[in-house]
Amino acid sequence: MKLQKDTKIAAARPRWYDDACGAAHGLELLGERWALLIVRELLFGPRRFGAIRGALSGISAKVLTERLQGLKQAGIVAQRTLPPPASTPVYELTPWGYEAEPIFSVLGRWAARSPSHDPALPLSAASLMLSFRTMFDPAQASGFEATIGFRFDEDAFRVTVSEGELHAARADALGADAVVGAAPPVVAAIVYGGLPLADAEASGQVSLEGDRDVVQRFARLFRLPGKAF
Repeated sequence: MKLQKDTKIAAARPRWYDDACGAAHGLELLGERWALLIVRELLFGPRRFGAIRGALSGISAKVLTERLQGLKQAGIVAQRTLPPPASTPVYELTPWGYEAEPIFSVLGRWAARSPSHDPALPLSAASLMLSFRTMFDPAQASGFEATIGFRFDEDAFRVTVSEGELHAARADALGADAVVGAAPPVVAAIVYGGLPLADAEASGQVSLEGDRDVVQRFARLFRLPGKAF
């Protein structure tokens, strides 16, 4: 039986490959420059246009508008207005859009093995939190139960480690066992690059509230994969 296509849907989306492979169509949906990174920034909840643009170094307002429109047409992103008193338009992933998260874990772990990967490039808060989910080593977390808050300018996250699992969410850091204030690349340097926490504090790159030992133990819960060659 010949498969039938929905001509209305087909006409509304770009066609690059004329290939029935699901991976090819996935690239048609998310393969344009910036599209996948916009999805990354929305994986932790709704964001204003300015917040998305601020997290993506180098994207123009015009390109961001075009990409958001394309993602909306594809059914990956939706737009709504927050209720009063905010009354602010935000973009968020649809339920189907959220299903793309495993792409980031698999692609991120695979790409981290590239010898040309440069961890010194700009890093967003959402990207850092996704890296925690991806590089978390449950074996290193045996007996460790804690909640760590992270404050990045106007953004805040809570990371909870419990029973060998890690959960990261955009939420107020108040009440966590420890709260770290720093730019995402500095936190990444502590967790993945071996930057001593005391050195980062002494240089003014990090502010720390609460249990220092919790933060130092947390930094040892992650393992980067080895380079491919």
